[in-house]
Amino acid sequence: MRHLKPQDGPLLVASHNRGKIWEIRELMEPFGFTITSAAEKGLDDPEETGTTFEENAEIKALASLKATGLVSLSDDSGIAFEALNGDPGIYSARWGGPDRDFAMAMRNVEEKLQSAGATTPDKRRATFVAVLCLALPGGETHFFRGEVHGTAIWPPRGTLGFGYDPMFLPDGESRTFGEMMSAEKHAWRPGQETALSHRARAFQKFARDALGVE
Repeated sequence: MRHLKPQDGPLLVASHNRGKIWEIRELMEPFGFTITSAAEKGLDDPEETGTTFEENAEIKALASLKATGLVSLSDDSGIAFEALNGDPGIYSARWGGPDRDFAMAMRNVEEKLQSAGATTPDKRRATFVAVLCLALPGGETHFFRGEVHGTAIWPPRGTLGFGYDPMFLPDGESRTFGEMMSAEKHAWRPGQETALSHRARAFQKFARDALGVE
């Protein structure tokens, strides 16, 4: 694919989620792009009717592209628990109800884990998934997937991050994502091997393939 350049114009983050917009802005900062968002453009959220992260990411990216004509980058992400057969997965935000109350969502997860007998770390395995979709003029789309594995802890720890971060302990770490600053979760710069967070891992692939950054 042709590599994007800052002079190509603004990049629109196809989201109304302040946490996602913030994280993608932070990841894009070194590359000199002007960033706007669906929220700033006053766009409506499209109905997410897909059955995979890729399908829902594409729905959002194409909706923003169609509405504005701008190159659009969407994110569809969530957390999957082995003991819950992959739930909540693509429905992660919806487990927080119409207000996207993630404190409630985490309580719901914990109740279901307890009901499933997932009371020891080996039974509380979880995977955070993020899929970025880049939509280009003409409707061409490209996907970039990142995953990070870890364990669900209870009670949640930390007030940083957003979503399920406070109950997710990534493998090899002593702190949850909720106890890490976003810059630490995204501690990747061109030339480094692997970032820590799922979104940053997806972004690494995006930066390589769409921006031409090694």
